[in-house]
Amino acid sequence: MSQMTNGLMISAPASGTGKTTVMLGLLRALRNRGLTVQPFKSGPDYIDPAFHRAASGRASFNLDSWTMAPDLLDTLAAHAHDADVCIAEGSMGLFDGVATQGRTGHGASAEIARRYGWPVILVIDVGGQAQSAAATALGFASYMPDLPFAGVILNRVASPRHERLTRLGMERAGIDVLGVLPRKGDLALPERHLGLVQAVEHPDLETAIEGYAEFLSAHVDLDRIIAAAKAHGIAPANTPPLNPPAQRIALARDEAFSFTYPHLLDAWHAAGAEILPFSPLADEAPDPDADLVWLPGGYPELHAGRLAAAGIYRTALRRHAETRPVHGECGGYMALGETLIDKDGTAHQMAGLLGLVTSYEQRKFHLGYRRAVLRHPLPGLTPGSALRGHEFHYSTILEAPDTPLADVFDADGNPVPETGSVRGPVTGTFFHLIAPET
Repeated sequence: MSQMTNGLMISAPASGTGKTTVMLGLLRALRNRGLTVQPFKSGPDYIDPAFHRAASGRASFNLDSWTMAPDLLDTLAAHAHDADVCIAEGSMGLFDGVATQGRTGHGASAEIARRYGWPVILVIDVGGQAQSAAATALGFASYMPDLPFAGVILNRVASPRHERLTRLGMERAGIDVLGVLPRKGDLALPERHLGLVQAVEHPDLETAIEGYAEFLSAHVDLDRIIAAAKAHGIAPANTPPLNPPAQRIALARDEAFSFTYPHLLDAWHAAGAEILPFSPLADEAPDPDADLVWLPGGYPELHAGRLAAAGIYRTALRRHAETRPVHGECGGYMALGETLIDKDGTAHQMAGLLGLVTSYEQRKFHLGYRRAVLRHPLPGLTPGSALRGHEFHYSTILEAPDTPLADVFDADGNPVPETGSVRGPVTGTFFHLIAPET
């Protein structure tokens, strides 16, 4: 058994409590102390890991017990082997997940923390309550008896009196208070419809993160937090999570196309694949020698006019598709279609490699895990392959005349209508691939 690095899980009773701000401040504060800190993100989030990297200086990897088999989880967790401490940020509430459907987990942050022995620090927004917050903390601490619980960080505390009353409740409940963050209006990260803005778009990310670190250092007990970190011993598997879909991959990467999971790129690199970035927004052509063009998700609906005007990019993409595969995920899928209608109702011509027509004006919320069984091949994958992934977008399909790519189901096994599309060597899906089913 190899000893894993000691770690912690930063979680909360629900979304919107400030755990991302706490996570970023904690990563940078510990880094400023000279510690090597390995970040992780529990769940299928492709925005937060980029913020983690900016704060810690190390790539952050997703750990998700619904989409990932145990050996893949352990391979990814092993990225912490040379760190002084690892810190994982939870998603939603600590115990929030889905029905299992035959897997070892249901996607809750608590499952990741329990698997690796990482004690939970619960970030509680105590605005509008005082001693009552202790009942919430006590419930979370006792709900899963074998889950280690380190204590709480109280967020948005209004006054010294508010702090004193809240601490009294925690003391009565036997809950350790590791930090008290006063209410501060300038700590919120900018957001848009899919969550936080991307790290590359933040107007002054470095200054913001340093500000979070100073704030955390002043109001939490870093020594107690470091001392609370623990881990189980585990022998990591060393199996790449996914073979590369090609050896030379032209990967769109800019503000319109940035939603790539770090573990996939890491696995492709490890298998010897060459990643060739290009920017459709800058009207750059994909590398003409690429075996595959891959358009990841992002925000094409916010940049549809620029994409429609990017003649060099579109011409080169069409030329590539005459002889070699092109694949798009979510936003990339939309960009491969015929038309994208923006929030104002303006129709923009896209690449036209698929007949897809999507509308961001007619919004509908799509969110959840996806299991897909391929009817047709994807680059590197054969028909019949089962894939695990996640879907998160607001755009609506108005037309999808092409051949369905896969049979797609939600986490409960119910079919979903967004089956993806295939036309010749061009494929696209609204779900983001995380791992093949094993």
